[in-house]
Order: sequence, then structure tokens, then C-alpha cells
Amino acid sequence: MSDFYGLPTQSVGNSYLTLEFLSEAGPRIVRLFYAGVEHNLLAELPQISENTPYGTFRFFGGHRLWHAPEAFPRTYQPDHQGLTVEHDGDRVRLQGPVEPATGIQKCVELFVSPDRPEIHINHALTNCGVWPVELAGWAITQLPLGGVAIFPQQTQPLDPSGLLPNRHLVLWPYSRWLDPRLKLADDYIMIHADPALPPLKIGYPNRSGWVGYLNHGVLFIKRIPPYTQQSYVDNGSNCESFCNNRFIELETLSPLHKLEPGQSMNLIETWQLFPVKDTPENKEEMVQLVEKIIV
Repeated sequence: MSDFYGLPTQSVGNSYLTLEFLSEAGPRIVRLFYAGVEHNLLAELPQISENTPYGTFRFFGGHRLWHAPEAFPRTYQPDHQGLTVEHDGDRVRLQGPVEPATGIQKCVELFVSPDRPEIHINHALTNCGVWPVELAGWAITQLPLGGVAIFPQQTQPLDPSGLLPNRHLVLWPYSRWLDPRLKLADDYIMIHADPALPPLKIGYPNRSGWVGYLNHGVLFIKRIPPYTQQSYVDNGSNCESFCNNRFIELETLSPLHKLEPGQSMNLIETWQLFPVKDTPENKEEMVQLVEKIIV
């Protein structure tokens, strides 16, 4: 048993990695270590909070499960107590209480692969209320600044004749096309996670099934279900990123689901860690590195 700024935690891992989660609040993953690397690969943000009509929401940093579309104060339901933990070897189940204001219950299930640096995460949302609710699963990973986020782009046509559009990029009101952190290219979009304001947020339909972040000599990959022809929030985004002067986020979203009372939906991610000996010095070297690793 350890702690995260006074909050009790537990951990699970293998010879490659250690993952630490809050044992009374959340569900929240707060630390991720790769063997031989001292730095927490996740952002630690214990001081950031948001006052809401339901109480104080604490961000903590790390990884959390929300439901989209985002709206204040509905999205910001405090989750600092009431968690139940089932921990059995390399499997962990973290279940939060039913949110009083929404009737939604969050559950995160973790499975650490025994023989490689890989974690499987199932995010579940259950409608425990008395009326149908339309929502999307929203998995948010907050990461420390200083690295580079990588977002693969669709370059091949989506129809045999190549007449239909094959990509689009979504921006939020505070985002700027000329933000120096944002690097646009045909094959990859990259965000250099430098501290700056105003914030930058982008979203898009990710058909490649992964996003990445290179920092502290480790390439962190999130593998996600590829984009489908279902309805998504935020102008059709299943992948988003937010960057400000304190952290960067890699966010994935499920299609919209209409949950009847008692029904659940799932959003599955697979995390993979790859050590990187030499940091790429330019976009071309970054692409070579990524395409060597991603198969």
C-alpha cells in the first residue's frame, strides 16, 4: 500500500512496468512506470480542481473515465470517495458509486500482460437510472509536458474512385491554426507538448486505431478500436488531444450509445510501452521510429 499525495493507492505490474491506482477514489490510474525509468509517465496534478454545484472535482492527473458530450456541471461529478476494488493477481476491477446527478456508474477493469509491457483497459458505463441516457465513453490520459504526441492520418481514399473526403480536423474555440505546438502533415499530425496558453485542442476520426506520446525515452501507445460509421460526439471525433501550460491529454471516445436503464457500454484501450534509445531530431526520424514500432 502506497499513497498519492495522501490518498491511498495500490499497484499492479510485471517485470516491465508498474501501474498505480487510487484505492478509495476514482476509478483513477495515477502512476505508470517503465522499468529502469524514474519518471512517472503520467501527469501528477493534485492541485488542480473545479468547484461545481455537486462539490469539488479533483483532476489528480493520470487516467480517468468520463462520459461525453462534455457539459458543465454534469461532466464534473466528484469521484473522491466510494470506490470498490477487486484485485486478483494481474487483474483489477475499479468500480465507482452511482453518480447521484446522472445515474451513471463507472467501472474500469485492468489486465496486465504477464510477459510484455502491455495493459488492457476496459472502461464501462452503466445506466443505473430510470430513463434512457445517450452518451459516449470518454477515456482521458493526462501526460506530463515535454514530449511529442503523434496522431496518424488517413492518406488512402475511402472509396474506389477517390472522390469522397477522407479526413477532417476539429478545433475548439480557443485553438489556433498557427499554434506553434501543432505540426500538420499529410501522414501524421504532431503536437509538441510545450507549456503555453491559450490551450490547444484538436479532434478527428482516427481510423488507424492508435495514438502515441514520446517522452522520457519511452513511446507510450494507446491502441483503440478504429473509427466506424456510427455517430460520435464533437463533430465525429473518436480521438482528441488537449494541451495547455501544465499537461497534455490523449483522449479516446466511443460511438454514442443510447443506454436503457440497466444497460452498459464499453470502451477498450490497450496501452503499450516501447523504450526509445535515441530521441528523434525531426519529423522524418519520428515517422521512421513510429512506423518501425507500429504494426
